[in-house]
Amino acid sequence: MVRERSAGAIIFRRMEGRIRYLLLHYCYKTYYWDFPKGNIERGEQEKDTVRREVKEETGLENIKFIDGFKEKISYFYRREGKTVFKTVTYFLVKSEEERVRLSEEHIGYEWVDYETAKSKLRENSKRVLEKANKFLQASLHAFE
Repeated sequence: MVRERSAGAIIFRRMEGRIRYLLLHYCYKTYYWDFPKGNIERGEQEKDTVRREVKEETGLENIKFIDGFKEKISYFYRREGKTVFKTVTYFLVKSEEERVRLSEEHIGYEWVDYETAKSKLRENSKRVLEKANKFLQASLHAFE
């Protein structure tokens, strides 16, 4: 079985006094919304992958990792007739920038509130968002 490791970011920022999450609109086999993520390259640490992928997919460079949040998901998918076991490690990051410059991988983006984000995401990503949102709500004063 093929194994694949990726890292990604749940990006948030304060807009008009409220937390907003960045979702990217993908068009790969189907249309769906998700967080920026990508494969960990040889010699890269997970956070290095996150910085690279966030910059490549969104143009955001000024991100701050939030200590204490790291969530891993795993799933299977098929590629070229083979089963792939994929693990994605997500970090929570804050951005002061609002303007996003999309890569060719995406057809749109939105900064949305928690409920809207939850309604757009697939199950695995929804669970990660729920944990990230609980973490943020429990320690909001640290991110003001």
